[in-house]
Amino acid sequence: MTPTPNIPVFTAEAFAALGAPDLVYVRAITAAEILADVPTGVEDFDLTPDQTLYAVYRADGARLAVLTDRDSAVAAALAHELAPVSVH
Repeated sequence: MTPTPNIPVFTAEAFAALGAPDLVYVRAITAAEILADVPTGVEDFDLTPDQTLYAVYRADGARLAVLTDRDSAVAAALAHELAPVSVH
């Protein structure tokens, strides 16, 4: 197979931004995932580790928000003029 010299190579960031800068995805996560990111000494959360939450992520995988239900996560994305999709 002959290499094609005119095909661009995209970084993960460039690919994520390609054509869909406002695209976000909503995914169910456990509270344990959030609690693992909480700095030591911050304990003002009423979450159980097995509780299901819904996170809004940018196309590059950066977590933007965490809400208690899917409808709220979708509504928050729409309120910020983002285009949410679900990931199963």
